[in-house]
Amino acid sequence: MGILSWIIMGLIVGALAKFIMPGKDPGGIIVTILIGIAGAFVGGYIGTFLGLGAVTGFNLGSLLLATGGGIILLALYRVIKKK
Repeated sequence: MGILSWIIMGLIVGALAKFIMPGKDPGGIIVTILIGIAGAFVGGYIGTFLGLGAVTGFNLGSLLLATGGGIILLALYRVIKKK
């Protein structure tokens, strides 16, 4: 995937993660994109480690793995921010 594809996927994944876990998190669209891109990396790593697959492009499996990674990162961010 090219850089533009990662940005678009990051925007979608970040928005899905925020939709699933609503709350008052600082940051706007840029933070959402960054959480989504990082979530794709985390989700791909965990998915590959567990044998579920990897984030390979715009398909349902990649979207689910990346969204799961985004939710994990958002939850970690909230735990760290509370301390």
